[in-house]
Amino acid sequence: MSMTAASKKKVVVFISGGGSNMLSLAKAAAEPDFPAEIIAVISDKAEAGGLAKAAALGIATSSFVRRDFQSKEAHEAAILAELDRLQPDIICLAGYMRLLSAAFIQRHEGRILNIHPSLLPLFPGLNTHQRALDAGMKLAGCTVHFVTEGMDDGPIITQAAVPIIAGDTPETLASRVLTVEHKTYPLALRLVAEGKVTMQEGRAVSHAVGEASGTLISPAI
Repeated sequence: MSMTAASKKKVVVFISGGGSNMLSLAKAAAEPDFPAEIIAVISDKAEAGGLAKAAALGIATSSFVRRDFQSKEAHEAAILAELDRLQPDIICLAGYMRLLSAAFIQRHEGRILNIHPSLLPLFPGLNTHQRALDAGMKLAGCTVHFVTEGMDDGPIITQAAVPIIAGDTPETLASRVLTVEHKTYPLALRLVAEGKVTMQEGRAVSHAVGEASGTLISPAI
């Protein structure tokens, strides 16, 4: 069943690079029954490749380059002013490589989502795939979570796992994880936009969400 524009949640996506996860969200949002629409893409880099990709889809774009502002506070104030103008219901961080301040997060608490290429709480931060390989993990994956003041530390909305295969490099593992990122982030956005997952008292609370079926074991039995 298609939804009217007025009933869809408004989403702003933050990027720093090519925007592949942003594109996965935009593709999902183009479906008539998707409960959210991407109204703008914001980047901290004017040269971010995802800006042109978003513009090609008719999505409004803007960039706020850190060096153009005297301080982190001034930089965030400009972005917050743009958000005040746009009035999004949800903010999706999709490869946005700057940590948001506590004040920024508190202003939009429970409405900021982030995707991270590991099965949190394992391997927050950078170099996740190399660290997973170094640890001898048999599974890797991605996590979509609500953003809180700790880095990659917010309540988990969705996760997806992939096997680590003999001979994997950080690059091959990253490619396999990215494939499931592009499926997992739209699912998480749908759940939040429909109110099926909310953040309450520092936890992600599910409302009428189906349970996953099946088991992934690596290596295979």
